[in-house]
Amino acid sequence: MINVANVVTVSRVVLALGTLSLLWLPGEEIRWTAFALTVLVIWADGIDGFLARKLNQSSKLGGILDIAGDRVVEMSYLIVFAVLNWIPVWVALLFVVRGIFVDAIRTDASDKGYTAFGAKTMMHSGLGKFLVTSNFMRFTYAVVKAAAFCLMIGAHTKLWEATVMPTVALALIYASAAFCVVRGLPVLLEGESIFIFKP
Repeated sequence: MINVANVVTVSRVVLALGTLSLLWLPGEEIRWTAFALTVLVIWADGIDGFLARKLNQSSKLGGILDIAGDRVVEMSYLIVFAVLNWIPVWVALLFVVRGIFVDAIRTDASDKGYTAFGAKTMMHSGLGKFLVTSNFMRFTYAVVKAAAFCLMIGAHTKLWEATVMPTVALALIYASAAFCVVRGLPVLLEGESIFIFKP
């Protein structure tokens, strides 16, 4: 039986990479196509989890693939934006470094029976649970990041480039970076210590 949710996860990554390749092509229509496809990439983020539950295909691997897919999409967009000189390189590096360390700690926690979110979350403190696992913070971060990615592409069209949109898009990128740090620190602080050896 085909795991439909995992197919959607992988397809979303392929679509994101294809969409980003369009940003090097000339033409206003191409840029707006990339904008529309980015909306689709973002919308598809919630589809894999929904399908996994609906089709009773939830699995530990599926959860890990979902996070990995999110990470690849997120980092790919930011790296491409940095290469195109639309955003500072440090923003992309921040997401890459934070993502790798946070995911490494979550992998270790997963081996011990904990999850990134849900009832068995690895977060212990109330503040950590709110910042990392609460629906409010996850939704707000996702919306800010989604808006940043879409508007950054739209800001580099002839229609929007002379408006306030480039400033708004960059402000949303910086807001995403702030969320990235604020939501990553609790995982680093409450997870298994990376500086203390426990024999």
